[in-house]
Amino acid sequence: MQKNQAPLADRMRPEILEDFLGQDEILGKDKILNQAIKEDKLPSMIFWGPPGSGKTTLANIVAKQTKSDFVQISAVSSGVKDLREIIKKARENILQNKRTILFIDEIHRWNKTQQDGLLPYVEKGIITLIGATTENPSFEVRSALLSRCRVFILKQLSEKNLIEILNKAIKDKNRGLGKLNLKISEDIFKKIAQMSNGDARTALNVLEYASSLNQEISFKIIKEAFQKSYLFYDKDGDEHYNIISALHKSMRGFDVNAALYWLARMLEAGEDPLYVARRLVRFASEDVGLANSKALEQTVAVYNACHFIGMPECNVILAQAVVYLSKCKKSNELYVAYKKAKKDVEQYGNLPVPLHIRNAPTKLMKDLNYGKDYKYSPDFDYKEEQEYLPERLKGRKYLKE
Repeated sequence: MQKNQAPLADRMRPEILEDFLGQDEILGKDKILNQAIKEDKLPSMIFWGPPGSGKTTLANIVAKQTKSDFVQISAVSSGVKDLREIIKKARENILQNKRTILFIDEIHRWNKTQQDGLLPYVEKGIITLIGATTENPSFEVRSALLSRCRVFILKQLSEKNLIEILNKAIKDKNRGLGKLNLKISEDIFKKIAQMSNGDARTALNVLEYASSLNQEISFKIIKEAFQKSYLFYDKDGDEHYNIISALHKSMRGFDVNAALYWLARMLEAGEDPLYVARRLVRFASEDVGLANSKALEQTVAVYNACHFIGMPECNVILAQAVVYLSKCKKSNELYVAYKKAKKDVEQYGNLPVPLHIRNAPTKLMKDLNYGKDYKYSPDFDYKEEQEYLPERLKGRKYLKE
């Protein structure tokens, strides 16, 4: 494919470190990775970050910078057979005093056997590995292989980063859309950035498609370009809060079908599954609470499972939790009780702890009657009568008994 026929996201990839945006924590001028790339002294490493954060772009910059033999493969379409050919070439490179850098995109998709096949060659320095993954390498990369690599974490790009990338794309007449003289406002740029969820590839793909529809790009065109206008969902706007509210209220009202619908609305529009999982953990205590103490265990397990698997596979895990919570008996006693206790804290401030239940580790504290007359509950078969609240709140009841 010729360069001008490639997608805009590929054409606009930065080719030098100075043009690479959004990862100053690992690529700042004084950072190890920056120096390693510029001096062509790379260790084996793993780039871990969300889609569109720049993992492949960074690898391409390495490819242009290095004097080593740079080989790029995808774990989706490559396997042990391809690795054998690469190792054979790497051995030949050694005889010519030349290093081999192997970049494996989506390395988490290689299974245990494939990763084990790679290990000895990384260990012996026959190849320098660069792996890219959207999944937590602690779970997805073999520990023996991971221990021989440096892990660099790429963060989700900010709205500011994405807006700068979009601006470059519409101004660049060689690689970008500069020759089209597009008319697009800063508000539209901001909306694309918000809806792209930190993914530069998504933002540029949307811009490219929108530019093919009209020279003057409106919000209506942007929604069409996202190809999910019927799922319009602004993660930082009203719709975000409207839909999570609808999910909560549907579960609270025992409506399984509505809860599943609102869950699907969020996930299919690109919501972070861990955000949803966190809200379910909260719901388990706020709305189910004492009616079913297992609900909290279930939702914490769901959060961990979502973190382990990620989208799209974790959608059914969240669905299981939503259905479970919707069908659970409900109790908001904990929620109400805590609000009452909080109100007293705000109203009365730092009331003193009763002397008899204070800790008394020193003689001075004992002389001051700290812990005096405290009744050790087991000695009274847990039926002792003593006050645990401050004097001002004596007898206060927050939770129904």
